Amino acid sequence: MNSEQRIEFKPINSGYNRVFKLGKLSLGLVVPIENYDNASIPSMQRHIERVQRAEKLGFSAVWLRDIPFNVPSFGDAGQLYDPFVYLGALALQTRQIALGVSSVILPLRHPSHIAKSAATADQLSQGRLILGIASGDRPEEYPAHNIIFENRGERFRESYEYIRAMATTFPTINNSFGHLHGKLEMFPKPVSDQIPMLVTGISQQSEDWIAKNTNGWITYPKAENIQRQLIEKYRSLSRAASLMEKPVMEPLYIDLLPDDNASPTPIHLGLRLGIKHLRNYLKIRRNIGVNHIALNLRFNRSDPETTIKKLANELLPDV
Repeated sequence: MNSEQRIEFKPINSGYNRVFKLGKLSLGLVVPIENYDNASIPSMQRHIERVQRAEKLGFSAVWLRDIPFNVPSFGDAGQLYDPFVYLGALALQTRQIALGVSSVILPLRHPSHIAKSAATADQLSQGRLILGIASGDRPEEYPAHNIIFENRGERFRESYEYIRAMATTFPTINNSFGHLHGKLEMFPKPVSDQIPMLVTGISQQSEDWIAKNTNGWITYPKAENIQRQLIEKYRSLSRAASLMEKPVMEPLYIDLLPDDNASPTPIHLGLRLGIKHLRNYLKIRRNIGVNHIALNLRFNRSDPETTIKKLANELLPDV
């Protein structure tokens, strides 16, 4: 990296700055903070209380999901609530914790609605919003919206461009979502000059587009050597495109076992393991360039309050 390149992440808003620090790893939790391994629909019991508990314990972020329809074959209805309505509620019930969505399905919503809702949540939370964006992985949702699934990559890019334009004064934009000619303006604006947006997976985009356009990358857990190579390539492309580093985030399902020394065994997009092996996993991820891990307790068989307290006590001092 030459002297003209940034050696830290560009600050955006308080949520983004709290979660992502170069060379460091932070921990968040995926909402709902509960086990619903045996059903596709969570109970949502004490959901606000558990988010507030996570904030008090020192977790850096909580993450919502955007799932318009329950697709029974997929087996997971997410946290049920519309993410933007839920963000408004959480913004007024918390004070410091970053509020993330991983991820909003851009092709299924009009970008003017996303832009206004996101900026509103960002203002209500005093700049704590982080917006993951994706093209969607449930084909059944597309005909329900009368949208062609095969065109989702192009719609994703056009939606992204539209949302970015809405943060400016009297924008000009012309694409399939609408036409603005510098005579209309949207309020509110984000707290800073933009909403931080992180792309999930590849979302039908090229690696160069992802590296150039977004504020970070959300990638699913993979074997250490593969994940390292992917992160190194992403960072190299990001520096080439914008002369700056960009953060990487990884979601991880866990089932934290009572035996602290229990060896890891695979579960869906995650691990069943003891706290000592989880600590080692996090250290390895930090060393290969992951900056934030969002822990999902859906398959966690222990009491969620007990688990998050143990995670906080045992892991947060290290990360």
